[in-house]
Amino acid sequence: MPDEQRVANNSQTYVANAEEFQFETLEQQNGQATVIRFRLEDPQYHAGDVIVVLSGSEIHFHGMIGQVADGWAVASDHRGSLLAATIQ
Repeated sequence: MPDEQRVANNSQTYVANAEEFQFETLEQQNGQATVIRFRLEDPQYHAGDVIVVLSGSEIHFHGMIGQVADGWAVASDHRGSLLAATIQ
């Protein structure tokens, strides 16, 4: 079964450090990345899990992972993203 079709029964949280986190912006609003694509090769994470990108204790991105395939994940945060809309 493709990864994007597997949904975890118990959501997990993938935590990333904003200073080291690399992503591509797929959608943006007011210069902030609202939908991102990033490398996620750890098989313990699946669609339905949550990603939190932190800078110290400040949350820069908090959203649901909607798709994982071929080592890439797509997640969205339409409400409070502080990630600059760039390709890193």
